Parts: sequence; structure tokens; C-alpha cells
Amino acid sequence: MKRVMMKGTEAIGEAAIKAGCRNYFGYPITPQSELTEYMARRLPEVGGSFLQAESEVAAVNMVYGAASVGRRVMTSTSSPGFSLMQEGISYIACAQLPSVFVNVVRGGPGLGDIQPSQGDYFQATKGGGHGDYRLIVLSPSTVQEAVELTMLAFELADEYRNSVLIFADGLLGQMMEPVSFPEKEFAYDNDSWALTGAKNRSPRQVTSFNIDPYGLEKMNMELQRKYFRIESQEPRWEEYNTDDADILIVAHGTVGRIVKSVVKMAREEKIAAGLFRPITLYPYPYEPLSKLSEKVSMVLTVEMSSGQMLEDVKLAVLEKTRVEFYGRMAGVVPTPEEIFSHLKNLVGRH
Repeated sequence: MKRVMMKGTEAIGEAAIKAGCRNYFGYPITPQSELTEYMARRLPEVGGSFLQAESEVAAVNMVYGAASVGRRVMTSTSSPGFSLMQEGISYIACAQLPSVFVNVVRGGPGLGDIQPSQGDYFQATKGGGHGDYRLIVLSPSTVQEAVELTMLAFELADEYRNSVLIFADGLLGQMMEPVSFPEKEFAYDNDSWALTGAKNRSPRQVTSFNIDPYGLEKMNMELQRKYFRIESQEPRWEEYNTDDADILIVAHGTVGRIVKSVVKMAREEKIAAGLFRPITLYPYPYEPLSKLSEKVSMVLTVEMSSGQMLEDVKLAVLEKTRVEFYGRMAGVVPTPEEIFSHLKNLVGRH
């Protein structure tokens, strides 16, 4: 396959187009504005529709509308913008509409800065809006993986009639790497639910509203059954040097990529470290992490946050072994050297 050099945000945009996305609504915000610019240029070339909305609130409701008529649709934003989309995402979740979101996470809270962060983990994985709903959340560590996960996102969105979030960060969004794009034909069957006009058939309804509490509970129970299927079938993860590991480092996204260098440094000094990298943040790969934790003397969680994924790591480990944490916040990217120094201090205290 031909490889081309692309920035992460633009590669995500092209991957969406390859996946059949022909509708994009968004609003510029650093560090993902290049994705919006890319879709503005590319979608008209492939017969698609691009619209810069007047706000992130408007954009998410445009996604709601396009998804309702069975179109493959995407929007992208960064942390403050994603916060503004939460009400609309909750509506889309209850209506069970397939859609893809991209959050190129930056430092916060508040307006914060434009540097890389993973501080939106809770918002992404626990449901940032109101009600009992979940997004499928994919965390790429390279630009090539971002391409592959974006294409997967549309497949998962269609299969489960659910929103899927690409959880990237400013580092991945702005870096350039060689990537290739698989050529795939996507079959999309939305004939049973999409609002395509009721000529010669019974009317259909797409809604997130039910005034009857028992009726709304029934809708909620249907959602929970779907989430159970997702949790049983869709966890994804990567293991690196875990076969003989005595210390397991857990990290996702670009931090997982950084930790691979830490593992190499540790191995050079006869410290048997390995990496467990969750690729799906929801559904979280609890079971494989739990099994690995039984074989190691320590689990070290590394994040660009205050320790948000740490809660899921502890749920997986359930006190089977010692759990430690190292994190940087507000857009500070940890280096392999400082992570390794922290690891050595932990080994020395053990």
C-alpha cells in the first residue's frame, strides 16, 4: 500500500472519508482545527457535505440530524468544545444513532492551554452528559493506528447504533508520520430505522423522549443490554514484553507509546518491565489486565492526568498486587527518562 506523510488530524479526516463519511459538521478549536480545514477541502471533492457550524452546540445537533437519516457523519473538537457537545451526545445516545466524534484533548480544566493531555478520560468513559449512557472510546497511540481506529469507529457505530469517540491528544493530532489507508467496501444496513421518508412503508420514529417512566426505563434497559454486548465483545488492548514481566506499566494513547521506550530502558538494566496498553477505554479490558496483574509484583499506571484511568486499573487489579501511579497534567508530556527514574525509585523502595 502507498504510504504518505500526514499530520494526525488530517490522517483522521482522510480515514473517515475512506470509511464512507460524507457529512461533517464542526467548529474550529486548537489543536484540532486542521481536521476541520481538511474536511472543508476534501468533502466537496468526494460529493460530501461540509458545514462550519456557529458553535459546538450547533454542530452536535447537526450530527443528530444527519445520523437520523442514516448518513455516516462525524464531528471533531478539542476539550472545551467537547464539553459543549455533551447534551447533544446524550440525546444521540438515547436515540441510538451511529455517529463518530473526535476529541483531540488539550490541557485543562477550563480554557486551559493547547498542549497534549488525557484529562478528559472521565468525561469520555463515564458519560459526560446526563443519563445512563456510554460511548465506545478508542485511544490510538500512533497516526497509523488513528487511521485504523477511525475506520473501525464507523464500523462499530453502525454495528451497535452507538456513538464512537476517537480519544486522541494534541501530540498525536499535531505529529506527522507516514500512513497508509486500507481500501475497503463498507456495507451499511440502516433500512430498518433511518428516517428516509415513509412512502410505501410505516412511519419510523427517532427520539430520546418518553414521558412515561416505564417506557423510558424500557428504552434504558435496551441500551444496557447493548452495552453488555459491547463489553463482552469489543475490548481491545496491546501487550508488550509481558510474558516474563515482573512489573507491569499501564498506559494508553501516546503515553503508551512513550512507555515502550521506558520498557526498553528497564530491560537494559535487568528490570523485567512490560506494557499493557488499553486501546478501548470503553469497554475497558478489565479481564486481561486482571490476569496479568496476578503474575507481577507491581502495576504502575502512567497518564497525562491526575490519575483518572488509575480508577479502572484498580478495578481490574482488585488488590492482587501493588498499584502505583505517575502522572503529569495540564499539557506536560512525561519523558521516558522521568518515568524510568520514577520506576527505579519504586523498585528501590519495594
